Amino acid sequence: MRTTPTPSAAPRPRPMARTAALTTVALALALTLVTPSAARAETCTARTGPYQRPLEEYLELPVDGVQSTADCQAIRAFQSANAIEPANGYAGLATYRWMVALKARADPNAEGECPVRSHRVTCVDLDRQVLWVQRDREVIFQPVPIRTGRDAEETRLGWHSIYWRSRDHVSTIYDNAPMPYAQFFDGGQALHGRLDDLYDGGGSAGCVNLRLSDAEKLWDLLALEDQIYIWGVKPGTDG
Repeated sequence: MRTTPTPSAAPRPRPMARTAALTTVALALALTLVTPSAARAETCTARTGPYQRPLEEYLELPVDGVQSTADCQAIRAFQSANAIEPANGYAGLATYRWMVALKARADPNAEGECPVRSHRVTCVDLDRQVLWVQRDREVIFQPVPIRTGRDAEETRLGWHSIYWRSRDHVSTIYDNAPMPYAQFFDGGQALHGRLDDLYDGGGSAGCVNLRLSDAEKLWDLLALEDQIYIWGVKPGTDG
């Protein structure tokens, strides 16, 4: 009797080429997704800044006044945590002013310069370029950095009260400059937000400039006839 031979199973194609191709694609995708962000996280090349030493001291870094990679990364982390732009690790004026404001928060009125009253008082310290609000001895608006008047246009000292508020104010004196959340206290001088860099230029024309987010919070807190007390001398001016 003849038997029909059972055909042997056909050999499967070797998957090496396909595996290699998939591996190449996966590797390329991984490099595309991971490498740029990893490189950004590691690279910090900002040069030594004018406020290097005080920031090194505040951030508990070796205080030598010379930027290192570790300094740059620590300063950049501080900038990112406090929404300071650009967050590039450079020890510039904006970063320094925030450091001063944060240091003041432990006890902003330690020197007793701002009078203590039973009502709200907005305290404007020109020496440190910070502003806070207190009622009695309680701080109800923590210190934030500000920019005040330049030489010949200094922010006026002493007691003032808010006599006019204009949420979306535009200056009629300075080329229609935006003055959001403006709270006027003396002859055209006001607390108000600044849309651009707070430290662009040597100072304001007498107003107390704040970051936009801080100006909005202050607007929500204060009201007409609220009291403001201003003292000190802006650094870099003749007073």
